[in-house]
Amino acid sequence: MKNPVEVNMAQREEQRLASMGVGGLVGFRTLLYKEVLRFWKVSFQTVAAPVLTAVLYLLIFGHVLEDRVRVYDQISYTAFLVPGLVMMSVLQNAFANSSSSLIQSKITGNLVFILLPPLSHWEMFGAYVVASIVRGLCVGLGVLVVTAWFANLHFAHPLWILLFGLAGAGILGTLGLIAGIWAEKFDQLAAFQNFLIMPATFLSGVFYSIHSLPPFWQAVSHANPFFYMIDGFRFGFFGVSDVPPLHSLAVVTVAFVVLAALALRLLSKGYKLRH
Repeated sequence: MKNPVEVNMAQREEQRLASMGVGGLVGFRTLLYKEVLRFWKVSFQTVAAPVLTAVLYLLIFGHVLEDRVRVYDQISYTAFLVPGLVMMSVLQNAFANSSSSLIQSKITGNLVFILLPPLSHWEMFGAYVVASIVRGLCVGLGVLVVTAWFANLHFAHPLWILLFGLAGAGILGTLGLIAGIWAEKFDQLAAFQNFLIMPATFLSGVFYSIHSLPPFWQAVSHANPFFYMIDGFRFGFFGVSDVPPLHSLAVVTVAFVVLAALALRLLSKGYKLRH
């Protein structure tokens, strides 16, 4: 027969662990709600403006190159361009959400209100990345709805579209989290975006097929993870791609695991967060 004192202590320990679990779930939901509300309250800037930018890209490039460029047989250049613009918008806005949130919290000094509650690094990581995915997919869906009027799109493999959309937004949300942790001022974050995110995005095959490039630049494109996100996403629409979708999925998965491990490590150590 167990000692009543030991039983009482065990029950208290179970209650403590259960309360920690509930509290952690509440904390995660609260931080996620805060991050989603942060961009949604200014959706004219965070959602509508990127949609307008993508439409302008489509109108300009589609009008100029429609009769001059043919990437795949039976697929117009405008139709080829739409998935690339959708995915580009997803990636850029997922990155912007987590990175801008952290740098703003650092500069305004309200980061302490996120660090004081008993949130684990897993919960912080999940809330920031999921909110980035939500924003990226909202913008991507808006771009798709508006640009679909300009092209005859196909949905050959919808699950591939959803899978690469989620994976791409998750990777850029994680990368934005890393950038926000590392940067101490807006200039550093702008440099990260202008010299890494933007070149990698525009050199990923959004506006062209890499088979139209010289061999050297084809090799460079194959070293760019952004290329595999966009190529796999485009495969979901047309059923054709520059590389096999499983190959793209493998590269994207490895990229996410590496970046997630790095972000979790930085959060657990409080790197540039707890001074």
